[in-house]
Amino acid sequence: SRRCGLAAGRSYSGGGAYPSVSLTCPLPGVPKAVFAAAEGRERFETRVTVLENGLRVASQKKFGQFCTVGLLINSGSRHEAKYLSGISHFLEKLAFSSTAQFGSKDEILLTLEKHGGICDCQASRDTIMYAVSADTKGLDTVVNLLADVALQPRLSDEEIEMTRTAIRFELEDLNMRPDPEPLLTEMIHAAAYRDNTVGLNRFCPVENTDKIDREVLHSYLRNYYTPDRMVLAGVGIEHEQLVECARKHLLGVEPVWGSGQTKDVDRSVAQYTGGIVKVEKDMSDVSLGPTPIPELTHIMIGLESCSFLEEDFIPFAVLNMMMGGGGSFSAGGPGKGMFTRLYLNVLNRHHWMYNATSYHHSYEDTGLLCIHASADPKQVREMVEIITREFILMAGAVGEVELERAKTQLKSMLMMNLESRPVIFEDVGRQVLATNTRKLPHELCALISQVKSADIKRVVTKMLHKKPAVAALGDLTDLPTYEHIQTALSSKDGRLPRMYRLFR
Repeated sequence: SRRCGLAAGRSYSGGGAYPSVSLTCPLPGVPKAVFAAAEGRERFETRVTVLENGLRVASQKKFGQFCTVGLLINSGSRHEAKYLSGISHFLEKLAFSSTAQFGSKDEILLTLEKHGGICDCQASRDTIMYAVSADTKGLDTVVNLLADVALQPRLSDEEIEMTRTAIRFELEDLNMRPDPEPLLTEMIHAAAYRDNTVGLNRFCPVENTDKIDREVLHSYLRNYYTPDRMVLAGVGIEHEQLVECARKHLLGVEPVWGSGQTKDVDRSVAQYTGGIVKVEKDMSDVSLGPTPIPELTHIMIGLESCSFLEEDFIPFAVLNMMMGGGGSFSAGGPGKGMFTRLYLNVLNRHHWMYNATSYHHSYEDTGLLCIHASADPKQVREMVEIITREFILMAGAVGEVELERAKTQLKSMLMMNLESRPVIFEDVGRQVLATNTRKLPHELCALISQVKSADIKRVVTKMLHKKPAVAALGDLTDLPTYEHIQTALSSKDGRLPRMYRLFR
Protein backbone atom coordinates (compact mmCIF):
# COMPACT_ATOMS: atom_id res chain seq x y z
CA SER A 1 0.00 0.00 0.00
CA ARG A 2 1.00 3.58 -0.48
CA ARG A 3 0.98 4.09 3.31
CA CYS A 4 3.67 1.46 4.06
CA GLY A 5 5.49 1.77 0.75
CA LEU A 6 8.14 4.00 -0.82
CA ALA A 7 5.78 6.40 -2.59
CA ALA A 8 6.65 9.43 -0.54
CA GLY A 9 10.08 10.86 0.15
CA ARG A 10 11.29 13.43 2.61
CA SER A 11 14.31 15.64 2.38
CA TYR A 12 16.54 16.21 5.41
CA SER A 13 19.34 18.69 6.08
CA GLY A 14 21.85 15.92 5.44
CA GLY A 15 20.78 15.94 1.79
CA GLY A 16 19.51 12.34 1.73
CA ALA A 17 15.97 11.23 0.99
CA TYR A 18 14.33 8.64 3.27
CA PRO A 19 11.07 6.79 2.68
CA SER A 20 8.14 7.81 4.84
CA VAL A 21 7.22 4.55 6.56
CA SER A 22 4.70 4.26 9.37
CA LEU A 23 6.11 3.21 12.73
CA THR A 24 3.58 0.38 12.79
CA CYS A 25 5.01 -1.19 9.59
CA PRO A 26 8.28 -3.12 9.17
CA LEU A 27 11.01 -1.30 7.26
CA PRO A 28 11.12 -2.46 3.62
CA GLY A 29 14.02 -4.73 2.70
CA VAL A 30 15.10 -5.37 6.28
CA PRO A 31 15.43 -9.05 7.35
CA LYS A 32 12.74 -10.31 9.71
CA ALA A 33 13.64 -9.70 13.38
CA VAL A 34 14.51 -12.67 15.57
CA PHE A 35 13.72 -11.97 19.22
CA ALA A 36 15.42 -13.62 22.21
CA ALA A 37 13.09 -16.09 23.85
CA ALA A 38 12.83 -16.49 27.61
CA GLU A 39 14.79 -19.52 28.75
CA GLY A 40 13.18 -22.42 30.56
CA ARG A 41 12.55 -22.38 34.29
CA GLU A 42 15.53 -24.69 34.85
CA ARG A 43 17.82 -21.69 34.35
CA PHE A 44 16.57 -20.23 37.63
CA GLU A 45 16.44 -23.39 39.71
CA THR A 46 19.01 -24.14 42.39
CA ARG A 47 20.90 -27.31 41.50
CA VAL A 48 22.00 -29.65 44.31
CA THR A 49 24.43 -32.60 44.14
CA VAL A 50 25.27 -34.85 47.11
CA LEU A 51 28.84 -36.22 47.11
CA GLU A 52 29.79 -39.70 48.30
CA ASN A 53 30.83 -38.40 51.75
CA GLY A 54 27.46 -36.66 52.31
CA LEU A 55 28.61 -33.13 51.45
CA ARG A 56 25.95 -31.18 49.52
CA VAL A 57 26.98 -28.92 46.64
CA ALA A 58 24.41 -26.25 45.69
CA SER A 59 24.66 -23.64 42.95
CA GLN A 60 22.59 -20.82 41.51
CA LYS A 61 23.28 -19.17 38.15
CA LYS A 62 23.67 -15.40 38.08
CA PHE A 63 25.09 -13.19 35.37
CA GLY A 64 28.35 -11.40 36.15
CA GLN A 65 32.10 -11.67 36.35
CA PHE A 66 32.18 -12.35 40.08
CA CYS A 67 30.86 -15.22 42.16
CA THR A 68 30.20 -15.85 45.86
CA VAL A 69 31.16 -19.28 47.18
CA GLY A 70 31.19 -20.57 50.72
CA LEU A 71 30.83 -23.40 53.20
CA LEU A 72 27.83 -23.44 55.54
CA ILE A 73 28.05 -25.79 58.49
CA ASN A 74 25.25 -27.01 60.75
CA SER A 75 27.03 -25.79 63.87
CA GLY A 76 26.65 -22.87 66.24
CA SER A 77 26.07 -21.75 69.80
CA ARG A 78 22.91 -23.91 70.12
CA HIS A 79 25.13 -27.02 69.91
CA GLU A 80 27.40 -26.05 72.81
CA ALA A 81 25.37 -27.64 75.64
CA LYS A 82 28.05 -30.31 76.25
CA TYR A 83 30.93 -27.89 75.68
CA LEU A 84 32.23 -24.60 77.02
CA SER A 85 29.98 -21.77 75.89
CA GLY A 86 31.68 -19.51 73.33
CA ILE A 87 33.39 -22.02 71.01
CA SER A 88 31.47 -20.79 67.94
CA HIS A 89 32.42 -17.21 68.80
CA PHE A 90 36.08 -18.32 68.92
CA LEU A 91 35.82 -20.14 65.58
CA GLU A 92 34.31 -17.04 63.94
CA LYS A 93 37.26 -14.91 65.09
CA LEU A 94 39.84 -17.57 64.16
CA ALA A 95 38.50 -18.02 60.62
CA PHE A 96 40.84 -17.36 57.69
CA SER A 97 43.93 -17.54 59.91
CA SER A 98 46.93 -19.77 59.12
CA THR A 99 46.25 -23.24 57.69
CA ALA A 100 48.22 -26.23 56.44
CA GLN A 101 48.78 -24.49 53.07
CA PHE A 102 48.78 -20.83 54.08
CA GLY A 103 51.23 -19.52 56.66
CA SER A 104 49.22 -16.51 57.80
CA LYS A 105 46.07 -14.47 57.32
CA ASP A 106 48.07 -12.03 55.18
CA GLU A 107 49.01 -14.87 52.82
CA ILE A 108 45.33 -15.80 52.47
CA LEU A 109 44.33 -12.20 51.75
CA LEU A 110 47.11 -11.82 49.16
CA THR A 111 45.96 -15.01 47.43
CA LEU A 112 42.40 -13.69 47.29
CA GLU A 113 43.60 -10.29 46.09
CA LYS A 114 44.89 -11.88 42.87
CA HIS A 115 41.28 -12.70 42.02
CA GLY A 116 39.78 -9.50 43.44
CA GLY A 117 38.41 -11.51 46.34
CA ILE A 118 37.22 -10.75 49.87
CA CYS A 119 36.39 -13.21 52.67
CA ASP A 120 34.17 -13.31 55.73
CA CYS A 121 33.01 -15.69 58.46
CA GLN A 122 29.80 -15.39 60.47
CA ALA A 123 28.67 -17.60 63.32
CA SER A 124 25.00 -17.60 64.33
CA ARG A 125 22.98 -19.75 66.72
CA ASP A 126 22.59 -22.58 64.23
CA THR A 127 25.09 -22.02 61.40
CA ILE A 128 28.73 -21.14 60.81
CA MET A 129 29.38 -19.68 57.37
CA TYR A 130 32.75 -19.23 55.59
CA ALA A 131 32.28 -17.17 52.42
CA VAL A 132 34.43 -15.70 49.64
CA SER A 133 33.46 -13.35 46.80
CA ALA A 134 35.94 -13.37 43.91
CA ASP A 135 36.37 -13.51 40.13
CA THR A 136 34.84 -16.68 38.67
CA LYS A 137 38.21 -17.56 37.09
CA GLY A 138 39.61 -18.13 40.57
CA LEU A 139 36.98 -20.72 41.59
CA ASP A 140 39.47 -23.57 42.07
CA THR A 141 41.68 -21.39 44.29
CA VAL A 142 38.65 -20.24 46.30
CA VAL A 143 37.30 -23.77 46.96
CA ASN A 144 40.81 -24.97 47.86
CA LEU A 145 41.12 -22.06 50.32
CA LEU A 146 37.69 -22.72 51.87
CA ALA A 147 38.48 -26.42 52.34
CA ASP A 148 41.81 -25.56 53.98
CA VAL A 149 40.31 -22.88 56.26
CA ALA A 150 37.50 -25.15 57.48
CA LEU A 151 39.33 -28.49 57.73
CA GLN A 152 43.04 -27.66 58.18
CA PRO A 153 43.32 -24.61 60.50
CA ARG A 154 46.55 -24.45 62.51
CA LEU A 155 44.96 -22.78 65.56
CA SER A 156 48.37 -21.67 66.83
CA ASP A 157 48.82 -20.50 70.42
CA GLU A 158 49.50 -16.96 69.19
CA GLU A 159 46.28 -16.87 67.12
CA ILE A 160 44.21 -18.22 70.02
CA GLU A 161 45.68 -15.60 72.37
CA MET A 162 44.93 -12.83 69.88
CA THR A 163 41.37 -14.16 69.59
CA ARG A 164 40.96 -14.04 73.39
CA THR A 165 42.00 -10.38 73.36
CA ALA A 166 39.64 -9.59 70.45
CA ILE A 167 36.69 -11.28 72.19
CA ARG A 168 37.32 -9.47 75.50
CA PHE A 169 37.38 -6.17 73.60
CA GLU A 170 34.17 -7.04 71.73
CA LEU A 171 32.37 -7.94 74.97
CA GLU A 172 33.40 -4.61 76.52
CA ASP A 173 32.25 -2.77 73.40
CA LEU A 174 28.93 -4.66 73.45
CA ASN A 175 28.17 -3.34 76.93
CA MET A 176 29.11 0.25 76.04
CA ARG A 177 27.20 0.60 72.76
CA PRO A 178 24.33 3.11 72.65
CA ASP A 179 22.33 0.55 70.63
CA PRO A 180 21.48 -2.32 73.01
CA GLU A 181 19.71 -4.45 70.37
CA PRO A 182 22.40 -7.22 70.24
CA LEU A 183 22.36 -7.50 74.05
CA LEU A 184 18.55 -7.55 74.20
CA THR A 185 18.43 -10.24 71.50
CA GLU A 186 20.69 -12.42 73.65
CA MET A 187 18.57 -11.74 76.71
CA ILE A 188 15.22 -12.49 75.04
CA HIS A 189 16.55 -15.80 73.70
CA ALA A 190 17.88 -16.69 77.16
CA ALA A 191 14.47 -15.91 78.65
CA ALA A 192 12.49 -17.77 75.97
CA TYR A 193 14.66 -20.94 75.89
CA ARG A 194 16.24 -21.08 79.31
CA ASP A 195 19.48 -23.11 79.27
CA ASN A 196 18.70 -24.99 76.06
CA THR A 197 19.50 -24.82 72.32
CA VAL A 198 18.89 -21.32 70.88
CA GLY A 199 18.76 -19.92 74.42
CA LEU A 200 22.48 -20.58 74.90
CA ASN A 201 24.72 -17.50 74.72
CA ARG A 202 25.99 -16.64 71.23
CA PHE A 203 28.88 -14.63 72.68
CA CYS A 204 31.70 -16.19 74.67
CA PRO A 205 31.37 -15.40 78.41
CA VAL A 206 34.41 -13.57 79.81
CA GLU A 207 35.15 -16.42 82.24
CA ASN A 208 35.48 -18.89 79.34
CA THR A 209 37.98 -16.95 77.24
CA ASP A 210 41.00 -18.45 79.05
CA LYS A 211 39.51 -21.97 79.17
CA ILE A 212 39.06 -22.46 75.42
CA ASP A 213 42.21 -23.83 73.79
CA ARG A 214 43.19 -25.94 70.76
CA GLU A 215 42.19 -29.21 72.43
CA VAL A 216 38.69 -27.93 73.28
CA LEU A 217 38.25 -26.56 69.74
CA HIS A 218 39.41 -29.83 68.12
CA SER A 219 37.00 -31.81 70.31
CA TYR A 220 34.12 -29.64 69.09
CA LEU A 221 35.24 -29.60 65.44
CA ARG A 222 35.55 -33.39 65.37
CA ASN A 223 31.82 -33.69 66.11
CA TYR A 224 30.35 -30.85 64.09
CA TYR A 225 32.66 -30.22 61.11
CA THR A 226 31.68 -33.41 59.28
CA PRO A 227 30.76 -33.55 55.54
CA ASP A 228 27.16 -34.58 56.18
CA ARG A 229 26.65 -31.32 58.14
CA MET A 230 28.12 -29.12 55.37
CA VAL A 231 26.88 -27.38 52.22
CA LEU A 232 29.21 -25.88 49.62
CA ALA A 233 27.08 -23.16 48.02
CA GLY A 234 27.95 -20.98 45.04
CA VAL A 235 26.22 -18.17 43.15
CA GLY A 236 27.37 -17.04 39.71
CA ILE A 237 29.19 -20.22 38.66
CA GLU A 238 28.48 -23.37 36.63
CA HIS A 239 27.24 -26.25 38.75
CA GLU A 240 29.47 -28.90 37.13
CA GLN A 241 32.55 -26.74 37.73
CA LEU A 242 31.66 -26.29 41.42
CA VAL A 243 31.02 -30.04 41.85
CA GLU A 244 34.39 -30.80 40.22
CA CYS A 245 36.20 -28.42 42.60
CA ALA A 246 34.33 -29.92 45.58
CA ARG A 247 35.40 -33.45 44.59
CA LYS A 248 38.98 -32.27 44.20
CA HIS A 249 39.31 -30.37 47.50
CA LEU A 250 36.61 -31.68 49.86
CA LEU A 251 36.30 -35.38 49.09
CA GLY A 252 38.48 -37.75 51.09
CA VAL A 253 40.24 -34.92 52.98
CA GLU A 254 41.58 -35.83 56.42
CA PRO A 255 40.85 -32.95 58.85
CA VAL A 256 43.64 -31.75 61.11
CA TRP A 257 41.74 -33.05 64.18
CA GLY A 258 41.46 -36.56 62.70
CA SER A 259 38.41 -38.49 61.57
CA GLY A 260 37.40 -40.13 64.83
CA GLN A 261 33.85 -41.24 65.56
CA THR A 262 31.41 -38.45 66.44
CA LYS A 263 29.89 -39.04 69.88
CA ASP A 264 28.75 -35.72 71.40
CA VAL A 265 26.51 -34.31 68.68
CA ASP A 266 23.60 -32.41 70.25
CA ARG A 267 20.32 -33.18 68.47
CA SER A 268 18.10 -31.51 71.07
CA VAL A 269 14.87 -29.87 69.96
CA ALA A 270 14.31 -26.34 71.27
CA GLN A 271 12.16 -26.20 74.40
CA TYR A 272 10.31 -22.90 74.79
CA THR A 273 10.12 -21.96 78.49
CA GLY A 274 9.21 -18.29 78.63
CA GLY A 275 10.45 -16.17 81.52
CA ILE A 276 12.22 -12.91 82.24
CA VAL A 277 15.86 -11.77 82.14
CA LYS A 278 16.56 -8.40 83.78
CA VAL A 279 19.80 -6.41 83.80
CA GLU A 280 19.88 -3.29 85.98
CA LYS A 281 22.25 -0.90 84.23
CA ASP A 282 23.07 2.80 84.37
CA MET A 283 22.31 4.00 80.82
CA SER A 284 23.00 7.68 81.53
CA ASP A 285 26.54 7.66 80.09
CA VAL A 286 26.35 5.18 77.19
CA SER A 287 26.32 7.95 74.59
CA LEU A 288 28.28 11.02 75.63
CA GLY A 289 29.14 13.85 73.25
CA PRO A 290 27.64 16.95 71.66
CA THR A 291 24.34 15.17 70.89
CA PRO A 292 24.02 12.47 73.57
CA ILE A 293 21.23 9.90 73.48
CA PRO A 294 19.01 10.38 76.54
CA GLU A 295 18.98 7.79 79.31
CA LEU A 296 16.56 5.06 78.27
CA THR A 297 15.14 1.81 79.56
CA HIS A 298 14.81 -0.94 76.96
CA ILE A 299 12.17 -3.66 77.02
CA MET A 300 11.74 -6.60 74.66
CA ILE A 301 8.65 -8.82 74.91
CA GLY A 302 8.39 -11.98 72.82
CA LEU A 303 6.16 -15.00 72.21
CA GLU A 304 6.92 -18.29 70.50
CA SER A 305 6.01 -18.30 66.79
CA CYS A 306 7.05 -21.26 64.60
CA SER A 307 9.89 -22.94 62.71
CA PHE A 308 10.80 -21.74 59.21
CA LEU A 309 9.92 -25.27 58.02
CA GLU A 310 6.24 -24.90 59.01
CA GLU A 311 3.48 -23.51 56.78
CA ASP A 312 2.69 -20.84 59.40
CA PHE A 313 6.10 -19.26 58.83
CA ILE A 314 4.75 -17.14 55.93
CA PRO A 315 1.76 -15.72 57.90
CA PHE A 316 4.14 -14.89 60.77
CA ALA A 317 6.48 -13.10 58.32
CA VAL A 318 3.52 -11.06 57.04
CA LEU A 319 2.45 -10.30 60.63
CA ASN A 320 5.97 -9.10 61.47
CA MET A 321 5.93 -6.81 58.43
CA MET A 322 2.46 -5.54 59.39
CA MET A 323 3.75 -4.60 62.88
CA GLY A 324 6.95 -3.01 61.49
CA GLY A 325 7.99 0.02 63.51
CA GLY A 326 11.39 1.60 64.02
CA GLY A 327 13.06 4.44 65.86
CA SER A 328 11.35 7.76 66.53
CA PHE A 329 13.83 9.47 64.20
CA SER A 330 13.55 6.98 61.32
CA ALA A 331 13.32 8.73 57.97
CA GLY A 332 11.28 7.54 55.02
CA GLY A 333 7.77 7.14 53.71
CA PRO A 334 5.26 4.39 52.93
CA GLY A 335 8.00 2.18 51.46
CA LYS A 336 9.90 2.36 54.75
CA GLY A 337 6.98 1.20 56.87
CA MET A 338 5.46 4.47 58.08
CA PHE A 339 2.00 2.87 57.82
CA THR A 340 2.86 -0.12 60.00
CA ARG A 341 1.00 -0.62 63.29
CA LEU A 342 3.90 0.27 65.58
CA TYR A 343 4.31 3.59 63.76
CA LEU A 344 0.61 4.45 63.59
CA ASN A 345 -0.50 3.15 67.00
CA VAL A 346 2.63 3.69 69.10
CA LEU A 347 5.25 6.13 67.79
CA ASN A 348 2.78 8.56 66.24
CA ARG A 349 0.57 8.65 69.36
CA HIS A 350 3.17 8.58 72.13
CA HIS A 351 5.87 11.17 71.45
CA TRP A 352 7.91 10.01 74.45
CA MET A 353 8.50 6.52 72.94
CA TYR A 354 12.02 6.46 71.53
CA ASN A 355 11.71 3.17 69.66
CA ALA A 356 9.17 0.44 68.88
CA THR A 357 10.28 -2.29 66.48
CA SER A 358 9.04 -5.79 65.68
CA TYR A 359 11.49 -8.67 65.08
CA HIS A 360 10.94 -12.24 63.97
CA HIS A 361 13.66 -14.85 64.69
CA SER A 362 13.01 -18.26 63.14
CA TYR A 363 14.94 -21.52 63.39
CA GLU A 364 14.63 -25.13 62.23
CA ASP A 365 12.51 -26.15 65.24
CA THR A 366 11.12 -22.94 66.76
CA GLY A 367 10.66 -19.20 66.33
CA LEU A 368 10.25 -16.01 68.34
CA LEU A 369 8.22 -12.89 67.48
CA CYS A 370 9.14 -9.95 69.68
CA ILE A 371 8.73 -6.19 70.05
CA HIS A 372 11.56 -3.96 71.28
CA ALA A 373 10.59 -0.65 72.89
CA SER A 374 12.60 2.16 74.50
CA ALA A 375 11.54 5.08 76.67
CA ASP A 376 12.50 7.21 79.67
CA PRO A 377 12.79 5.10 82.88
CA LYS A 378 9.87 7.00 84.45
CA GLN A 379 7.52 5.77 81.71
CA VAL A 380 8.46 2.09 81.68
CA ARG A 381 5.13 1.00 83.18
CA GLU A 382 3.12 2.77 80.50
CA MET A 383 5.47 1.54 77.77
CA VAL A 384 4.99 -2.11 78.78
CA GLU A 385 1.24 -1.57 78.89
CA ILE A 386 1.26 -0.17 75.32
CA ILE A 387 3.37 -3.05 73.94
CA THR A 388 1.21 -5.74 75.59
CA ARG A 389 -1.85 -4.00 74.15
CA GLU A 390 -0.33 -4.25 70.65
CA PHE A 391 0.18 -8.00 71.12
CA ILE A 392 -3.49 -8.44 72.12
CA LEU A 393 -4.71 -6.26 69.24
CA MET A 394 -2.87 -8.57 66.80
CA ALA A 395 -5.69 -11.07 67.37
CA GLY A 396 -8.31 -8.52 66.34
CA ALA A 397 -9.55 -7.54 62.90
CA VAL A 398 -7.00 -7.13 60.11
CA GLY A 399 -7.98 -4.60 57.43
CA GLU A 400 -7.76 -5.70 53.80
CA VAL A 401 -5.72 -2.62 52.82
CA GLU A 402 -3.37 -3.13 55.80
CA LEU A 403 -2.86 -6.81 54.93
CA GLU A 404 -2.24 -6.14 51.22
CA ARG A 405 0.25 -3.40 52.07
CA ALA A 406 2.17 -5.75 54.40
CA LYS A 407 2.21 -8.56 51.80
CA THR A 408 3.36 -6.20 49.04
CA GLN A 409 6.06 -4.74 51.27
CA LEU A 410 7.28 -8.22 52.26
CA LYS A 411 7.47 -9.33 48.62
CA SER A 412 9.22 -6.09 47.68
CA MET A 413 11.80 -6.49 50.46
CA LEU A 414 12.37 -10.15 49.53
CA MET A 415 12.97 -9.38 45.86
CA MET A 416 15.11 -6.34 46.60
CA ASN A 417 17.35 -8.27 49.01
CA LEU A 418 17.74 -11.09 46.49
CA GLU A 419 19.27 -8.66 43.99
CA SER A 420 22.46 -9.01 46.03
CA ARG A 421 24.71 -11.97 45.21
CA PRO A 422 25.92 -12.56 48.82
CA VAL A 423 22.28 -12.59 50.00
CA ILE A 424 21.35 -15.15 47.32
CA PHE A 425 24.34 -17.23 48.45
CA GLU A 426 23.22 -17.23 52.08
CA ASP A 427 19.62 -18.01 51.09
CA VAL A 428 20.73 -20.95 48.91
CA GLY A 429 23.10 -22.30 51.56
CA ARG A 430 20.70 -22.04 54.52
CA GLN A 431 17.73 -23.54 52.67
CA VAL A 432 19.74 -26.47 51.29
CA LEU A 433 21.36 -27.05 54.71
CA ALA A 434 17.91 -27.28 56.34
CA THR A 435 15.79 -28.95 53.63
CA ASN A 436 18.14 -30.19 50.84
CA THR A 437 16.17 -28.01 48.39
CA ARG A 438 15.42 -24.33 47.84
CA LYS A 439 12.14 -22.50 47.43
CA LEU A 440 12.60 -19.93 44.68
CA PRO A 441 11.59 -16.27 45.16
CA HIS A 442 8.51 -16.51 42.91
CA GLU A 443 7.31 -19.54 44.93
CA LEU A 444 7.69 -17.57 48.17
CA CYS A 445 5.87 -14.59 46.63
CA ALA A 446 2.99 -16.90 45.64
CA LEU A 447 2.77 -18.18 49.23
CA ILE A 448 2.80 -14.61 50.57
CA SER A 449 -0.04 -13.66 48.19
CA GLN A 450 -2.17 -16.51 49.55
CA VAL A 451 -2.09 -15.26 53.17
CA LYS A 452 -5.55 -14.23 54.39
CA SER A 453 -6.61 -12.24 57.45
CA ALA A 454 -7.93 -15.50 58.95
CA ASP A 455 -4.37 -16.93 58.77
CA ILE A 456 -3.03 -13.97 60.74
CA LYS A 457 -5.74 -14.35 63.38
CA ARG A 458 -5.11 -18.10 63.64
CA VAL A 459 -1.34 -17.84 64.19
CA VAL A 460 -1.74 -14.97 66.67
CA THR A 461 -4.34 -16.88 68.71
CA LYS A 462 -1.97 -19.84 68.92
CA MET A 463 0.93 -17.56 69.87
CA LEU A 464 -0.96 -15.75 72.65
CA HIS A 465 -1.53 -19.02 74.53
CA LYS A 466 2.21 -19.22 75.33
CA LYS A 467 4.01 -17.69 78.28
CA PRO A 468 5.80 -14.47 77.31
CA ALA A 469 9.56 -14.01 77.23
CA VAL A 470 10.72 -10.65 78.59
CA ALA A 471 14.11 -8.91 78.47
CA ALA A 472 14.63 -5.65 80.36
CA LEU A 473 17.74 -3.45 80.39
CA GLY A 474 18.40 -0.17 82.21
CA ASP A 475 16.70 1.49 85.18
CA LEU A 476 13.97 -1.04 86.05
CA THR A 477 12.50 0.63 89.15
CA ASP A 478 9.04 0.98 87.58
CA LEU A 479 9.03 -2.28 85.60
CA PRO A 480 5.80 -4.28 86.18
CA THR A 481 6.28 -7.81 87.51
CA TYR A 482 6.49 -10.74 85.12
CA GLU A 483 3.16 -12.03 86.48
CA HIS A 484 1.46 -8.74 85.56
CA ILE A 485 2.83 -8.89 82.01
CA GLN A 486 1.77 -12.53 81.65
CA THR A 487 -1.74 -11.79 82.95
CA ALA A 488 -2.13 -8.80 80.61
CA LEU A 489 -1.08 -10.89 77.58
CA SER A 490 -3.50 -13.68 78.48
CA SER A 491 -6.44 -11.25 78.41
CA LYS A 492 -9.00 -12.83 76.08
CA ASP A 493 -11.13 -9.78 75.46
CA GLY A 494 -8.26 -7.31 75.07
CA ARG A 495 -10.22 -4.54 76.76
CA LEU A 496 -7.90 -1.81 77.95
CA PRO A 497 -9.52 -0.88 81.32
CA ARG A 498 -8.71 -4.32 82.72
CA MET A 499 -5.08 -3.96 81.61
CA TYR A 500 -4.83 -0.49 83.13
CA ARG A 501 -5.91 -1.91 86.50
CA LEU A 502 -3.30 -4.67 86.26
CA PHE A 503 -0.46 -2.20 85.91
CA ARG A 504 -1.54 0.20 88.63
